[in-house]
Amino acid sequence: MTSKLLMPVRLDLNLVAPLAHKATDMHITDTAAPALARSGAVTPPIGHAGLPWGDVDRANRRSTRPTTPGTRTSTTATRTPTTRTVSSEPFPSADSEPYAFTDLVQAYIDCRRHKRGTASAQRFEAHLERNLVDLHADLCSGQYRPGRSICFVITRPKVREVWAADFRDRIVHHLLYNHIAPRFIARFDAGSSACIPGRGTLYAAQRVEAGVRSVSQNWSRPAWYLKMDLANFFVAIDKHVLLAQLARHVNEPWWLQLTETVLMHDPRTDVDVRGGAALLARVPPHKSLFNAPADTGLPIGNLSSQFFANVHLNELDQFAKHQLRARHYTRYVDDFVLLHESPQWLNAARERIEAWLPEHLGAHVNPRKTILQPVARGVDMVGQVISPWRRVTRRHTLHQALVRLDATPADQLFETGNSYLGLVRQASHSHTDQAHIASILLARGHAVSGDLSKAFRRPQ
Repeated sequence: MTSKLLMPVRLDLNLVAPLAHKATDMHITDTAAPALARSGAVTPPIGHAGLPWGDVDRANRRSTRPTTPGTRTSTTATRTPTTRTVSSEPFPSADSEPYAFTDLVQAYIDCRRHKRGTASAQRFEAHLERNLVDLHADLCSGQYRPGRSICFVITRPKVREVWAADFRDRIVHHLLYNHIAPRFIARFDAGSSACIPGRGTLYAAQRVEAGVRSVSQNWSRPAWYLKMDLANFFVAIDKHVLLAQLARHVNEPWWLQLTETVLMHDPRTDVDVRGGAALLARVPPHKSLFNAPADTGLPIGNLSSQFFANVHLNELDQFAKHQLRARHYTRYVDDFVLLHESPQWLNAARERIEAWLPEHLGAHVNPRKTILQPVARGVDMVGQVISPWRRVTRRHTLHQALVRLDATPADQLFETGNSYLGLVRQASHSHTDQAHIASILLARGHAVSGDLSKAFRRPQ
């Protein structure tokens, strides 16, 4: 069945605006919406700070429903709308708009953060209003399909594939995440971290440290920890199992179908491989998405993949807390740690987890990365080592940082140096590590603050 969707050439929006500097940010009033406060745009999205609403009801602050399905009009100009014809629908079209257009604008602003200088972002921004209107039309009509992905290989900290979706698709990922993520995050266990606001590597390290102090009564009695890691986690995820997990809490048909479209898309069908075959061959075959079975594996690098991974492993978190009754449990992506006074209890928990994972999630534990030892030897987690009364950066991580800083080109040293200073200062006892990094930056002509927390550009 063929339907027609009429869309205007442009909306009365000024979305192409430079990012605000600190002096401009100071003029934002307290009445600005939280989403606007996160934005880096000088000109606020439609509906904020007096921006003309165009086809939006000024009194009710909501989108005015068109008199003809699929038609939107502008009050500021009379133009002949363009016509779009759709012939197939990967997911159902909506009788009314399933989301406000301002949500798509916010998704674009979230997507471009720290990525505005990339080529894909600049191509999209060159015709921003038209591109956003076209994307909105495709989403509402059921015409949207994911586009081409880019695959490249990174070598630090280990060799692995990274997949980057098209900028247009990444906006859709942010739109989906902004809408459905809060309902899942509210159900996540407090021990779950990564891709959760306020729960990064520092949160995970501090939580493990607090758990160790609790179980050992501030290092006054023996305690043990069990650290486990899932084998080939992202490549081995069963999409059908994950889709069933998502469907339990996404009840709206349109949003559920969009979730399925994003999840079940196979990026291998349309991919631009960068870096050459020799570099791609360095990726172990069992860790490459190219070798994964159909409907299996998530591409590492997309926001949707990180969020879906947390949803997938939430069942493991609930099993550990409510079935194993682990009092101290912390997980960062697929690495997780359990703490207890008894090594026998931890060994029994390991056996139950190894039996539960294949049956419920189709996942398996990597036996080479399973560690059971006293906490007094130090708990290695998220790049930090929690030892008695101190938390320091992992020695290997610091060594790699110093080697890389020595070899970093001068035009990249400022950014790289500040990045490593920010990394090591997360540890509670990091002054010596910061001093090592600062000495390299000073020797290469940069200035460093007195507390060794920040580097400044070399004078020209």
